[in-house]
Amino acid sequence: MRSMSYDLIVIGGGPAGYVGAIRAAQLGKRVACVERERVGGTCLNWGCIPTKALLKNGEVYNTINKRAAEFGIAAEGLSVDWEAVIGRSRQISDRLSGGIAFLFKKNKIENITGEARIPAPGKVEVTAADGTVTTLEAPQILIATGARTREVPVFPFNGKTIIGSKDALVMKKRPESMIVIGSGAIGSELSYVYHCFGTKVTLVEALPRILPNEDDEVSQAVERSFKKQGITCMAGAKVDALQDNGESVTATITAKNGKVQEITADVCLVAIGVVPVVPEATGLELTDRGFIKVNERYETSIPGVFAVGDCIGGIMLAHTASYEAEQAVEGMFVDGHTPKQAVNVPGCTYCHPQVASVGKRERELKEAGVEYKVGKFPFQAIGRAVAGGDTEGFVKLLFGKEHGELLGAHIVGDNATELLTAPELALHSELTDADLNSMIYAHPTLSEAIHEAVLAADGRAIHA
Repeated sequence: MRSMSYDLIVIGGGPAGYVGAIRAAQLGKRVACVERERVGGTCLNWGCIPTKALLKNGEVYNTINKRAAEFGIAAEGLSVDWEAVIGRSRQISDRLSGGIAFLFKKNKIENITGEARIPAPGKVEVTAADGTVTTLEAPQILIATGARTREVPVFPFNGKTIIGSKDALVMKKRPESMIVIGSGAIGSELSYVYHCFGTKVTLVEALPRILPNEDDEVSQAVERSFKKQGITCMAGAKVDALQDNGESVTATITAKNGKVQEITADVCLVAIGVVPVVPEATGLELTDRGFIKVNERYETSIPGVFAVGDCIGGIMLAHTASYEAEQAVEGMFVDGHTPKQAVNVPGCTYCHPQVASVGKRERELKEAGVEYKVGKFPFQAIGRAVAGGDTEGFVKLLFGKEHGELLGAHIVGDNATELLTAPELALHSELTDADLNSMIYAHPTLSEAIHEAVLAADGRAIHA
């Protein structure tokens, strides 16, 4: 057994871990990052990045396959090389993981592969694949171990007919039919990807709407779009049983109206969320849901041991994790810095139409008794959207009725995720509708819909 000393040991190399490690190195600290697989975490290797690569593939194919004539293009003999589709996604993940490894070298961060445990404050034991154990020592330890796909005991994954999102990203053969349980970001995005390539998709959601965490009007708009595209959406439905048939799977589903039906498909993707990954650590306190307990400085119940990202719960997104990591590290090493908590976190879903939101939803304002006004404007009245051939969706802004402060922004449509930054900045800076109206919006751009939505809140939209 060998021992090495550092200023900070980071456990986990995902968006929280690698960002925290790099920030500490920038502050002149000697840092080690322990990762049991490869740097980049779930987001880069098995989540955000490879999924977006597949989404782009799907959008390109879908446009050529179904809309080529609309753009004056004749497409004949179109076909899909599924192995190449999956291969491109994996190559992109490989490239970006290599980029993180380069950043570690650049910042003199030691990248250690193995399984980590914390036997005592200031100590981390790392077990390599060959069984070799290395003891690392540091006054500060940052846990950034993330989360993994939630499995349902009665629907165990078998990697063939009942799968999780990781399996869905590397399937060797595209299934002709698929049942997707869960319509959050993961379920909705993968439903759209497989639908684009011709898979018959049935999307099942137990709650009353798909994308249930979004504003009600946004959820309804996406469901209408999915149904129009040919994706079967069953909101308010419950999967009572899954039967593995060997080469297919049969789901027994109770629909919203109480009718029970059986649906057979090649594959069932279970996408009902994630659970935290927690390293073995003596004295580590967890919540009743299994997340790591932290205080306002992200410190755990073990002195000198901090935790950030999905493993502590909250809004479980990559950008939240990165933000928390920077705050925690600066709280450790920057004199006088008070770590901030993640508020007004933007949410993005990259199906088509895209969904982006930040701040309060309308139902939350109603429940809280807040007086507000709504500015809503459709992309079909925006010249840039018409020229681009994608007019689906709208911008919806919520303002305080008395002072006009922005309370929430919800966008559904082409490039919604790219448009969200301006409303997010406005929310962060406590800008009002008057402030947003005083700007000049470039023409022709999709962002003009934001301006029109601001005007619409007072019944002043120009192009309505």
